[in-house]
Amino acid sequence: MSPPSQNTLKIGIVGFGPFAQFLAKTMIKQGHSITATSRSDYSNLCTQMGISFFRNMNEFLESDNDVILFCTSILSLSQVISIIPFNFLKKPALFADVLSVKEHPRDLMLQVLPHELDVLCTHPMFGPDSGKHGWNGLSFMYDKIRIRNEDICSSFLQIFASEGCKMMEMTCEEHDKSAARTQFVTHFIGRLLGQMDIERTPIDTLGFQKLVEVVVLRNAKSKNKRLQ
Repeated sequence: MSPPSQNTLKIGIVGFGPFAQFLAKTMIKQGHSITATSRSDYSNLCTQMGISFFRNMNEFLESDNDVILFCTSILSLSQVISIIPFNFLKKPALFADVLSVKEHPRDLMLQVLPHELDVLCTHPMFGPDSGKHGWNGLSFMYDKIRIRNEDICSSFLQIFASEGCKMMEMTCEEHDKSAARTQFVTHFIGRLLGQMDIERTPIDTLGFQKLVEVVVLRNAKSKNKRLQ
């Protein structure tokens, strides 16, 4: 069966740190139009990337986006979403997130977003390091929380499906239950190894190389959160 056709979207990104920049590059490559807003000034970078950057949230919302994508840190999402002036939206949009936990953003969006706005929770299970050579075979989790416009939702999900992602539909509860175990082990080992200040050597075994990758991934995620 041939994959469904993909319509180009106008995607507004809230929080334009390294992970958002990583996603935006592929979205632009596919022909989507990107706007962005962030507490840090990324106007020069966005100009280079062909992205419209807005410091003013009102103007960002007025830019007629099909999708509003939250790429903030977990800790800042509550503050960000609570000050959004939804009355500046020109039309109902799909609101989605890419946070590494899912019940928290789902609950926030359902509590704060007007009922006529669609809600999609997602988690790309990869980042700038693991996805630097492409997304083929990498997992992408999603949960359709409140969807009326199936065309917009399908076109957004197709961004990841068309890159070869392993599309995994599951509930936010199922995601967080599984992630709680795997992320605890990953971060515990990464923190322990980080305190040991381990370094690569010319005679590393494959197992040791994998442990070093855990440390590098953990440090990269921590840096991304500080830059958002």
